[in-house]
Formats: sequence, C-alpha cells, structure tokens
Amino acid sequence: IKLVKCFSLKPLIRRSLSSLASSSSDSLLADKALTSLRRHPYQLHHLSATFTPEAASNLLLKSQNDQELVLKFLNWANPHQFFTLRCKCITLHILTKFKLYKTAQTLAEDVAAKTIDDGDASLVFTSLKETYDLCDSTSSVFDLVVKSYSRLSLIDKALSVVRLAQAHGFMPGVLSYNAVLDATIRSKRNISFAEDVFKEMLESQVSPNVFTYNILIRGFCFAGNIDVALGFFKRMEKKGCLPNVVTYNTYNTLIDGYCKLRKIDDGFELLRSMAMKGLEPNLISYNVVINGLCREGRMKETSFVLTEMNKKGYSLDEVTYNTLIKGYCKEGNFHQALVMHAEMLRHGLSPSVITYTSLIHSMCKAGNMNRATEFLEQMRVRGLFPNERTYTTLVDGFSQKGYMNEAYRVLKEMIDNGFSPSIVTYNALVNGHCVAGKMEDAIAVLEDMKEKGLTPDVVSYSTVLSGFCRSYDVDEALRFKREMVEKGIKPDTITYSSLIQGFCEQRRTKEACELYEEMLRAGLSPDEFTYTALINAYCMEGDLEKALQLHNEMVEKGVLPDVVTYSVLINGLNKQARTREAKRLLLKLFYEDSVPSDVTYHTLIENCSNIEFKSIVSLIKGFCMKGMMAEADRVFESMLEKNHKPDGTAYNVMIHGHCSGGDVRKAYSLYKEMVKSGFLLHTVTVIALVKALHKEGKVDELNSVIENVLRSCELSEPEQAKVLVEINHREGKMVVVLDVLAEMAKDGFLPNGKS
Repeated sequence: IKLVKCFSLKPLIRRSLSSLASSSSDSLLADKALTSLRRHPYQLHHLSATFTPEAASNLLLKSQNDQELVLKFLNWANPHQFFTLRCKCITLHILTKFKLYKTAQTLAEDVAAKTIDDGDASLVFTSLKETYDLCDSTSSVFDLVVKSYSRLSLIDKALSVVRLAQAHGFMPGVLSYNAVLDATIRSKRNISFAEDVFKEMLESQVSPNVFTYNILIRGFCFAGNIDVALGFFKRMEKKGCLPNVVTYNTYNTLIDGYCKLRKIDDGFELLRSMAMKGLEPNLISYNVVINGLCREGRMKETSFVLTEMNKKGYSLDEVTYNTLIKGYCKEGNFHQALVMHAEMLRHGLSPSVITYTSLIHSMCKAGNMNRATEFLEQMRVRGLFPNERTYTTLVDGFSQKGYMNEAYRVLKEMIDNGFSPSIVTYNALVNGHCVAGKMEDAIAVLEDMKEKGLTPDVVSYSTVLSGFCRSYDVDEALRFKREMVEKGIKPDTITYSSLIQGFCEQRRTKEACELYEEMLRAGLSPDEFTYTALINAYCMEGDLEKALQLHNEMVEKGVLPDVVTYSVLINGLNKQARTREAKRLLLKLFYEDSVPSDVTYHTLIENCSNIEFKSIVSLIKGFCMKGMMAEADRVFESMLEKNHKPDGTAYNVMIHGHCSGGDVRKAYSLYKEMVKSGFLLHTVTVIALVKALHKEGKVDELNSVIENVLRSCELSEPEQAKVLVEINHREGKMVVVLDVLAEMAKDGFLPNGKS
C-alpha cells in the first residue's frame, strides 16, 4: 500500500513527539524496562503493575530498530493491560518493517478478535494511521491487517479497512483484495459478492495476479458456474501468466469443476491442453480425472488413465486408491475393490475411514456380514475410528439380514462412542423388523425415534407400510398411509407402489387402480414396480389388453420394463395360447434399445418348437452384430440345453461373431463342433476365422482350417486357386492367401454354408 504523504499531518506528529518527551515519568519507566529487558529480564514483573501504555509506546519507539529487544518486549507485554491497541499497532508497524510476518499475523489476529465490537474496523484503522509515520512503516502493515480480518472470516471488516485506506490517501494492494476474495470463497458466501469485490478491485486500478484468478476460478467452480470460471481462466491467459504451481492448481480446479458437473469429457480435453501449453499434468490432475470417472461410474476408463500415469512415472497414492476403491464399491464390483485394497496395503498405504466405510457397505450389500466385521476390525487396528456413516451402514447390513441382536449391539457402540443415531439409522432398524415380519417391533422403533426428538419421515412410514403389505395386512397399511398424511408427510412413489403391489397380491385390483389414479393426481410418476404390479394383476384376471396397454404406457413415459415385467406379460400371453405375441414381445426385448440388458431369454427357448428356431437365430445374429457375445452365448447354450440342434447358420453366425469380438479360442471351438456336426463354413466366416487365427499366431489351428476348406472345394475349376493357396500358405504369405480365398468366394468356389 502506497502512502500519500500529507503535509498537514506533520504538526500533529510533532505535537505527539513533544507530548511523549514531556512525560518524564513514562520515559523513565521505559528506560527501566529497557535495562531490564537487556540485562535483568527477571526484574520485569516488578514493573508490570506500574507500567503505563505511554511508557510502552515510548519504549517501542526507542527500540524500534532493535529486533531482538522488540520481540522480548512483546513476549513480556502481551498479556498485560498496558499493552493497548495503540501499543499493538506500533508493534505491528515494527514487526512488519522487520518482515516478521508470522509474528505480526498472530498479533494482528489478536487485535481483530479483541476489537470485535469495532463495527467497521475504523478504530483499528485510525490507530494504525496515527502511528504509521512514527515508525516509518511500510505498506505491508495494511495488507497484513486485512489478511488477519479475512482469516477470521470477518470479511466486511477486512473490506472496510481497504475502503478506509482508499479514503485516507492509501492505495490498497492486490494482497488485500486476494485475502478478501479468498475469505469470501472459503466462507461459502454468495459468489456474486466475490464478483462485486473483483469489480471494485479493477475500479481501484489494482491489477489482479495469478492468485486472484485462481481464487475466483475456484469459487465459481465450487458454485457450479464453470462458464464464468473459464472466462476468468481466459483472462488470466491473456495476461500472460507463466506456468507455475498456482497455474497447475487452476487447471486442476477447472478439471474438478467439469467433473462435478458430470462433464468429464470436457475435463479430459482440458487435461490434454495442458501439455500444449508446456504443463505436464501432475498427480493431482490425474486424481481429479479418476474421481470424475468414478463419480460417473465409468470405471473401465480409469485403466487408461492409470496406464498414462504409469508411463509418466507417477505412482498411485492414497487418494488414487481410496477413490478407485470407492468407485468399484459404488459400481458393485466388490472383487476389484478388494484387489485394489490388497494392492494398496502391499504398497504401504493406509485406506481412509471413507474407504473402509465403502468396503463395509459393499460387504453389507453382498450380505457378507463376516467380511464387513473384519474390515471394521482392520480399521481399529490401523487406529481409525468408525464415523456415523460406518455405524449406520453396519446397522443396516445386520438389519437386512435379520440379525437384529447384532444391529442393536452396533447401535449401542455407536451411542457409547458419542454418535447420535440419525433418522437413517433408525429407518434401517425399522426395515429390519419389517423384513422379519415383526411389525410391533418396527412401530416401537418409530415411537423410540419420537422420544429421541426425531420425526419419522416418508421413508420411515413407507417402510412400515410396505411391511404390512408383505404381511398381507393391506388395510393396516392403508391406515398407516392416512396417518402419515394427517401428520403432514406426503406419500411418495415408493409408498404408493408398496400399497398398489399389496392390493394387487390380494386380488383387490379395483382398489389398486384407485390408488394408481390417486398417485397420478398427486403428480407422482409410477416406477417399474408400480406398473409391473398392475400388469401382473391384469394378467391374473385375464385382461391382457389392459396389461399390454399399461406396458405401452410405461415405455412411452420412459419407464424401462425389467425382466419381471416381461416375464409377467409373456407368461400371461402363453397362458392364453397367444404364443406368437409372446415371442414377438421377446424379440422386441433385443431389438429395442429401451429394454434393459439384464433381461433373460429362457422363456423364449421354452416356448419355441424346432421350426420356430429361425427366430432364435435372428436373435443370436442381432446380438453378434451389436457385439453382445455373452448374450449370444447364453441363447446358443439354451438351445443345446433344450436338445435343439443348431443348424449351420447358427454356427456361422456365432463363429463370425466371436472372431469379430476377439475371442478366437471360442470361435475355433465352435468351428470344430460345426465340422463334427457335418456343417460347412460360409465364405465370410472362412475368411474371418482365417484372419483371426493368423492374427493370434495359432499356426496349427490355421493349417487345420485351410486344409479342411480346400478339401470341401469339390469343383474342378478352382484347382489352380487351391494350389496358389497351398503354396502361399506354406510360405507364410497370408495376405496373398486371403486375397485368393476372397476371389474364390467371389467366383463361387468356396462353400456357402448351404452345401
């Protein structure tokens, strides 16, 4: 901060010096204290009672060029009453001049905390201004005070000091504005306030630096306004900011901002652009990207990032492992999560509480409570303490399994360790009792919640309501629904779905439909469970038209039918001997993208005769064309299990599909089965299999296929071509072999699979 010298201040300064000099008693006290500080520090306590603020000011001004003496005085004076605001301001000037910023910062924060009633910080500013010239101070003192207020989140006071400085001829610097901006972002104040401060900064002709931009970018990314953040980033680049640690932070902040907005591809693009600007992504950059991929469930793509990290010489740290483990747990890939955990421990890295909680949650989800308990013990061995979420996860896991004694044991431990069970914890217990059919115990938990000051929510009521439905007491479930409405808790989709399913199972379809209409009037969207329950009810009553109408309605509304929905419909159609419609519906499962990938096709196999297996081949072909070989294998194997022998077309389609998918071993195995069954390879399949075997270097298998193909060419015309194939194959010229085979196929000299 630059001080504009005001000549009108000089008479005031002379009067101040004059008044200090005239106080001989204060001067004598100051001299005594100086002597004691230099030679007899133990005698200082005798002076404490009579020492005055004026004597303290006198001492500081006399010793302001002696750093050691000033520090000794500060150590002695700090707790005493004579060390007033004015004395502290003089000390701040001196400490700042000596560049003892850490000590000065501590004192400035003490000043800020002890002048909390100084509304606009004018008292502190005035004292600093009046003592500025006495100490021949520097601009840093005002920055330091603004920073102190900012660190204590006293943002308005910090900004007031800046404005007071401007009003009295001082020019606030970039450090002051950065401190205010940083405090604004840290305190999660409205981002528009930071924007206003930045505008004020520019209007005051203070130039932003790379730290300013980084703070603003961080703030706008946190607020989810990535476009404004990018705008500041471009302004920063135009200023020609050189690559440094802060620039790295800026890139990482922006990448993280994209990831949080689920725009990971934009984050990747920004990561790639770093290298073009002479910046290599660092470990934090990669961790941010991995976190973004995990958040979006794109776990396969993390392997590419890990490979790139390895090439750049980066080793996975605790953040990387913790993020990956959490991601795999979220995806349900427990095996890979455990592999990463074991690898992490081998490298001497410690999983965090969050990581262990994710692993415990995964084990609970899988129903493996023994393993979940083992992870809890591992946490303790490593000196980590379970948090509220860890305990709640275990309570839920034990409750889901019906192990209520263990659930209550964990609950007791949770309370003993100072955690208050949340509504989520109690809902887990309610669900456990409902699953066990102990509805009285479930209601008792609700009452206990109320006694603890917690109000049961829609999940609490819906869980109990669902429990009554499972116990076939739908009337009590309906009474509970009325009670929750009376208490001002609005039923949600799960509430209605549970009731509708309960009434449907009781064959009370009319009442179920009334609830469905009520649900729609309430503005709630039915889910797949709602529709499936109603579709099943109509199928049971033989009203297939209404069932199919509901199926079409759910698809139109974007609700994906699941395997249960289709099984219900197909069984309903089969019962009415409408097998053609049932099979058409099953084929629709594949050909429409709206159908989930977990739907099985066993019902189709069960209801097809040998003649109808043309539909099955079409289904297999469709899977192969889309690269869904696992599904194609499943349908093909179902044919064999039902003793339906695949024809040559089915084999050709499967072999070609596996060649395209890269599973040459499976393709060759099917080829051998096909030859054994007396079928011939189609032209296209021949070339695909030969190419795949050559690419994988499977010489023996390749020889066998080519010899068999040539034997199957019964026409006399292609003899010359056959010789060409034999010679070039023997010499390893596979390109020529493939060309000749293609020409033979074009001329009709290779089998077409129908021979």
